[in-house]
Amino acid sequence: MRTSTLFGFAGVMFAVYPILRPYSSETGMAGAEAFGSPLWVAAHTCAMLGFIALGLGMLYARGAGLPNTAVISTWIGIGLVLPYYGAEAFALNAIGRSAVDASNPALLDLASSIRYSAVQMTMFGVGLVLIAIGTVAFARQHRYARVLAVGFVLFLPQFFAPPELRIAHGILILVGSLLVARAVRVRRMAVAV
Repeated sequence: MRTSTLFGFAGVMFAVYPILRPYSSETGMAGAEAFGSPLWVAAHTCAMLGFIALGLGMLYARGAGLPNTAVISTWIGIGLVLPYYGAEAFALNAIGRSAVDASNPALLDLASSIRYSAVQMTMFGVGLVLIAIGTVAFARQHRYARVLAVGFVLFLPQFFAPPELRIAHGILILVGSLLVARAVRVRRMAVAV
């Protein structure tokens, strides 16, 4: 698969993720319905696919002079982030569906132990910081990756923003990914000529 295609795909997945994701107070029956929605799983799966495509794009871009620091940091970060996204997608969905089926929103109390325990939060936070470090190292080497790096530097803070800003953040990563995809494609064409 071409490097430009991987970056383009990653950008689309990161844009679709916040658009598809159901938003609610994440409490009561509204929270249960959001967690239990098929869109919850689809949105978080898009994010996971985005991270994988980003990692593969960075790996293949290494041949274009990308420093190993960028690739290694990004891959370790992705490895730390994906388990959290898996739990978020599948465990919270199962809890939400159970709460809706039983008309028992108290089951949502289990979500905190899945999301906010020390190990999960540490892995997730460190993972996102490492991905930010990797994309910043990429941007230092290739200025066309600056928008992408800004998107990943802002990845952790955007979780505390309202839905509109989270969607805007996804679009920022899409734009950054498309800029990288275009630059990689143009550079490859120039080498081929």
